[in-house]
Amino acid sequence: MSEKQKMINGEVYNAYDEGLILLRNKARHLTKIYNDTDPEAVEERKNILEKLFGKIGINFEIEPPFHCDYGTNIEIGDSFYANFNFLVLDDGLVKIGDNVLFAPNVSIFTATHLINPKLRPKNADYTKAVTIGNNVWVGGGAIINPGVSIGDNSVIGSGSVVTKNIPANVVAVGNPCKVIKHID
Repeated sequence: MSEKQKMINGEVYNAYDEGLILLRNKARHLTKIYNDTDPEAVEERKNILEKLFGKIGINFEIEPPFHCDYGTNIEIGDSFYANFNFLVLDDGLVKIGDNVLFAPNVSIFTATHLINPKLRPKNADYTKAVTIGNNVWVGGGAIINPGVSIGDNSVIGSGSVVTKNIPANVVAVGNPCKVIKHID
């Protein structure tokens, strides 16, 4: 099994595998081009993101700067907007639904490491997928940690650190992020 397949499967993998380094470099090249585009180059930006992402719907916008590890492990639905400084460490799969809004400085992490330092060599990582439902709004500076799912119609407050699953139809805030209100 390839290191990429291990990575996607959430198994321990070698992040310094030559093939993975090449894929990360490709993503860095495409994001550099994207981040340097003219604000009015809408079609050019769209084409770059379509090359970068595993899947992207229609009617999307990501304000530069944007950064990711691979891009190919990101799936985004229709009508997506991310404000400035969107960061995705997409070593694992990241699935984002339709009608999702991200404020500035939102970060999504799928990469994680072994807890026991004796078992944590430099090149041993693993991943946990992140899933964000439809009609979700994530406030500025929020961090979404590995393995988290956020349910449909939910709102994540600014500055929140999402460490556990958030159900549908709620407002959740804080560090760690907790449900404070249900949405009718």
